[in-house]
Amino acid sequence: MRLFLMLYTIFVLIGCDGSTRFKNYSGPQVTQVLVDKKARKMWLLNGKKVLKKYNIALGFSPTGHKFREGDGRTPEGVYRIDRRNPNSTYHLSIGISYPNTRDIAKARIAGVSPGGDIFIHGGPILHANKNKVDWTAGCIAVTDREMEEIYAMVKFGTPILIKP
Repeated sequence: MRLFLMLYTIFVLIGCDGSTRFKNYSGPQVTQVLVDKKARKMWLLNGKKVLKKYNIALGFSPTGHKFREGDGRTPEGVYRIDRRNPNSTYHLSIGISYPNTRDIAKARIAGVSPGGDIFIHGGPILHANKNKVDWTAGCIAVTDREMEEIYAMVKFGTPILIKP
């Protein structure tokens, strides 16, 4: 029994438990990602049709538009999915094109860095964050299983609208 548990643990840790985090998706194209920060919801849309809906966590100080690095805010506005990270610290992640030229200009005038590295990702990894509503540094978080779906469905260049 002890040997079985050890082997099972090793297989799970190296990903040989029969599951894979890289899912296939052959449904309708996701044409837009819509995020409502106040409602803590995210929708994957094809035109006006909702394909998937998720509960989300945001930055640890979610009210208002992200202005500077370290403020804990999640950006607001129209961006694009601009990168994919299969080796994310937070399971899987897709990047949001923050900061845009407007964000950079506002931060530059104020003499601060606008920050960056804003993602939709899985997690949390740290047990201390498991029961927090908003815990990221400014990203949008979902469960790991949900992130596997999102990673398969949302392609490079997809627009994302993040509403207050």
